Amino acid sequence: MNKGLVLFFILLCSASFPLWSQTGSQRLKKEQSALEKQIATTKTLLEKSKKNTRLSLDEVHLIEKQVEYRERLLRNIDNQIRSSELKVEQKKGRIQELNAEIERLKKQYAKLLLYAYKKRNKYGDLMFIFSAKSVEEALKRKLYLEKLTEIQKKQMRLIKQNTALLEEEIKSLNQEKKEQEKLAAQKKSERAEIIKTKREKEKVYQRFKEQEEELLKELAQQEKAKTRLKNEIAAAIKREIAAEKARLEKARREAEARRKAEEARKAANTPTVEEAKKEESFSLTAESTLIGESFAANKGKLPWPVEKGTITQNYGKNKHPSLPNVYTQNNGVDISTPKNANVLAIFKGEVTSVINIPGAGKVVIIKHGDYRTVYSNLRDVYVTKGSTVDTKTPIGSLLPNPSGDISVAHFEVHHVKGSGVNQLNPNLWIAK
Repeated sequence: MNKGLVLFFILLCSASFPLWSQTGSQRLKKEQSALEKQIATTKTLLEKSKKNTRLSLDEVHLIEKQVEYRERLLRNIDNQIRSSELKVEQKKGRIQELNAEIERLKKQYAKLLLYAYKKRNKYGDLMFIFSAKSVEEALKRKLYLEKLTEIQKKQMRLIKQNTALLEEEIKSLNQEKKEQEKLAAQKKSERAEIIKTKREKEKVYQRFKEQEEELLKELAQQEKAKTRLKNEIAAAIKREIAAEKARLEKARREAEARRKAEEARKAANTPTVEEAKKEESFSLTAESTLIGESFAANKGKLPWPVEKGTITQNYGKNKHPSLPNVYTQNNGVDISTPKNANVLAIFKGEVTSVINIPGAGKVVIIKHGDYRTVYSNLRDVYVTKGSTVDTKTPIGSLLPNPSGDISVAHFEVHHVKGSGVNQLNPNLWIAK
């Protein structure tokens, strides 16, 4: 009887095996789908970029991203194939174990049948029961026989059911393996595409090398524009902090004046309507607090500032794709997207600044409690200072890049602490 319970537990565990084993496979397939979408987006942007005869640094970044996504897809396919093969072997081993258990039970049943044949009378079980030394023992023997028969039947049913289930899963996994073979063919195709794309990249690099002097001048101009943008954003946020401090100080003075007036009234025992008023709070309002907390709580889950696109320059130090020993510093992320695409607020908040920077487009700053999100390189702006926006509200459209074939959105995240401002890595805030 104990063996029966152990077997039942094993069968229960084996029945739940497909549920947890599929988790990794589902994750890999989801990752594959996301990578294929990124490859398609990058490919579309590249095709648009190549239509222009002027050499563009954005094109190089897109080529690099295309190679990166394809290489990640190849690794994903390899992992899926290995995962599938492992599951097939595990399931086969379980089926062998169950088949062995079925054979063991069949032998037990054969012995029982042989015993019943030899006895060939309806008194066999009764003799076993009545041969007991007491009534209590006879009842226990009767219950034992009933339970034994019931457990054996249940065991047989469970084994047959689970064996059938596992055989179906093996068929499913074999089908999955065939699909993985298709992916292997796709892998071969992807590898060929990588080689082709790398050759294109080398050609573009060669053209860049031929124009190195011109590129260095252009890079210097871009760095000046970045510095100007950085200073303008920093100045705007400082003005916001100063204005907020002035507002709080004014509110504090007004509250102090009301407090003194109230004390004077009480001293003179003069009633006033001010008794019904509640003193103003100088902390963040409930709405602002909620916005600030919600923004921080959604770190890593916030939507992108554009509907379609790929990050072509990351936050921080970036190596120039063709110029040796040349690095650029990025205070946010640059996202290549279709020409003149709309820029979206990544979270609800208040528009605190709209800046126009000659030669660098327009900039919108949105406040989310103690956080600020910055959207720049805009051509048109749809919002005004002081207006409130919801998540994914269009706030403006982008300028086209110098080649006029795509647009690049520049996006930053800042955290205000007292009088200080910390720059944050936007990659850690937007959804992957």
